[in-house]
Amino acid sequence: MAVASVRHKSRLLFVMCTMILVLIYFVGNLFYWQIIKADYLQRMALGQWTTSTAVAAQRGTIYDRTGKETLAISALSKSLVAKPTQIKNSKCDTNAIADSLLTILGDKYDKDTILQKITNLKYEEYTLARQLSDTQIAQVNALIAQMTTKNQKGLVLIDDVKRYYPNGNTIAQVLGSTTIDGVGKEGIELKYDKYLRGLTGKILSSTDVKGNQIPGGEERYIDPTNGVNLDLTIDFAIQKFAENAMLKCLTENNAKSVECIVMDPNTGEILAMVNMPDYDLNNPPADQTINYTRNAAILDVYEPGSTFKIFTLAAALDTKSVTLDSNFYCPGYQLVDGQKIKCWRTVPHGSETLTQAVCNSCNPAFMQMGLKVGKDKMYDYIRNFGFGAATGIDFSSDEKGLVLAPKYVQNVDLARISFGQTIGVTPLQLITGACAVINGGTLYTPHLVKSMVDNNGNVVSEIKPTAERQVISAETSATERQILEQVVTSGSGKNAYIPGYKVGGKTGTAQEYRDGLIVRDKHISSFFGFAPADDPKIAVLVVVNEPNVPIDFGSVVAAPYAKSIIEQTMHYWQIAPRDLDQDNANMVQNIVVPNLVGLSCEQADSTLKAAGLQMLVSGDGTVITQTPAPGAKVSKSSIVMVTGKTPVDSYNDIMD
Repeated sequence: MAVASVRHKSRLLFVMCTMILVLIYFVGNLFYWQIIKADYLQRMALGQWTTSTAVAAQRGTIYDRTGKETLAISALSKSLVAKPTQIKNSKCDTNAIADSLLTILGDKYDKDTILQKITNLKYEEYTLARQLSDTQIAQVNALIAQMTTKNQKGLVLIDDVKRYYPNGNTIAQVLGSTTIDGVGKEGIELKYDKYLRGLTGKILSSTDVKGNQIPGGEERYIDPTNGVNLDLTIDFAIQKFAENAMLKCLTENNAKSVECIVMDPNTGEILAMVNMPDYDLNNPPADQTINYTRNAAILDVYEPGSTFKIFTLAAALDTKSVTLDSNFYCPGYQLVDGQKIKCWRTVPHGSETLTQAVCNSCNPAFMQMGLKVGKDKMYDYIRNFGFGAATGIDFSSDEKGLVLAPKYVQNVDLARISFGQTIGVTPLQLITGACAVINGGTLYTPHLVKSMVDNNGNVVSEIKPTAERQVISAETSATERQILEQVVTSGSGKNAYIPGYKVGGKTGTAQEYRDGLIVRDKHISSFFGFAPADDPKIAVLVVVNEPNVPIDFGSVVAAPYAKSIIEQTMHYWQIAPRDLDQDNANMVQNIVVPNLVGLSCEQADSTLKAAGLQMLVSGDGTVITQTPAPGAKVSKSSIVMVTGKTPVDSYNDIMD
C-alpha cells in the first residue's frame, strides 16, 4: 500500500512538472511573439495590408554659369505598372490586355513577356514600361478607362521623370548621361549624382488579404526630396563661340577630331569645352563604344609638341638659366649624346635672341634651355605644373598623362622633352599648366561646377577657386607673357592676331603614335592663346587631330579658330579694343607675296626675308605649292607656307 502511494505521488509530480514546463513553453512563446517580436509582426502585417508604390524624385537641373541657360532638366513623364493580383481578382481578360499593351508599347516588347509579367502572382507589381510618350500615355489611359467600365483593375500610371537636354549636342561629353532610372552614368551627371538625384518618395495604400485596394481605405503619400540644381562654370555664349569655331575647324581641315578648352586663367574655371565629332544626348548612338562619347579634352593623352615649349621657357627663365639678353645659334640641328636631333625647319634659323628663338619655335634653342636647366630642376617644374598627375577636376574621370621616370631620362630624352616630345599630356593638363605660366605663376585646380542651388534659389554649396601652388614667380610670368605676345605679333602665331587687342600664344605640331610607332603624315596640331596679353582674362587651347590638308602646322589649322573664340569673347565681355598704334602699323596689309613656285627652298627663304616675310616649309628641294598665293597682300613678318617637292624622310622632329 505504501509502495502504491509512493508511485502515485511520483506520477502526479511528473504530470505536474510536465504541465508546468508546457505552460512555461507556451507563455514564453506568447511573450516572445507578442512582446519581443511585436514590431516585426506589425511590419509583416503592414506589408500584407498595404502596397507601396515608388514616386521618383525630380533630378536637379543643370544650368550654365549665368543660371539662365538650361543644359539638362528632368521633364515629367509616366511609367506603366501592372498589379497581377488585382488583374486576377477582377477577372481581367489577360490575353486581351496583353494584345492592347503590345500595340501601345511597340516592337521592343513581345506578348509572352507581357503576359508573364501581368499574371505572375509572386510579385506585387511589375513596371511594364518607363518614360512613356504623350501618345502612349493617352492610349494607356483609354485602356484603363475601358477596364474600369468592366470593373477591372490592375494597370496604373505613376509619375516618372525623364532626363532631357534642351541643347542636344552642346557639351554632350561634359554633361554625360543617366540611366533610365535617373542614375548618373558618366560625366557631370555621374560625378554629382548623389546631389542631383534626390530621395525617392512613396505612396502607401491599404489593401485586403487578396491585395485589392480597400475603397475608402487609408492612403499615405511620402513626398520625394528633389535633387539640387547645378550652376556650371560653362558660359553658354562662349560655349557656342567655341562650338561654331570647332565645327569650322573640323570641316575645313578635314580633321579626324578636334578639342577645345576655354579657361579663366585666374580661377581655373572652364568657360567652354568642346569635343567634335559629338552627339545628341537625347538620341545617343546605339553603339556605346563610339569614340566621340568620350571626353577627349580631359581624357586623351597626346604628345604636345611645341606648345610644351611654354613650360621649358618658364623653367629656364625662373631658374635664371636664360634672360631676355640670351642668344642662341641654330644650325638646323642639335647634337645630344651623339644623336642628331633636327629642328622642325629645314633651313637653319641661325643666330637668334631668346624672343626670336621662341617666335621661331626653334627646337635647338629649346634643347639648349632644357639641358641648361638640368634634369632634376626641369622635372621639378614639370611636376609642379601638374604633368604626370591627375588634375583634380570635378568630372567622372581624370587622366595623369605620361611622364618618363627621371631615373630613365638621359640627356637626349631631356632634350626631346624640352620641345614637347617623349612626354604625354591631356589637353586639360596643358591649358591648366599654361594658365599658371601666364596668370602670375599660380596653378589652379580646374573645375566645371560653380555652385549647387536648391529649388528655392538658395546656394547650398559654392565651389571656389583652389590655388594648388605657386610654380613660377610673378616676374617670370610677366616676362613670358611679353615673349608670347611677340609670338603672335611677329612669330608663328600671327594667325591669332586681333587688331586692338594684345594676344599671346604658342603654336604646336606634334607627331602621332599608334602602338608605339610614329604614324607617317599624321599630326596633332594645336594652339594655346590668351588675351589680353598683359592682363589675361581668357585662355584658349585648340587641338586638331590628324588634319588632312597640305600644310598642317598648328599656326595654320588651329590658331585662326582660337583667334575667333578670343575675339568674340572680348566683344561679348565688352572689352573695348585699345589703340595699339605700333602693333597696327606692323600689321598693315601692304606686302605682296612673291611667287616662290619653282625656286629651291633656300632661294624661297631668301626671297621672303628680303620682302620682310617668314617661311614655313614642308619637305625639301623645289617649291611646288605656297600659301598665301602669289600676289596676295599680307602684313609685315607674315608667314608663308611652302611645300617642297621632296617630302621629309622622317617626322621625328617636325614641330612648329
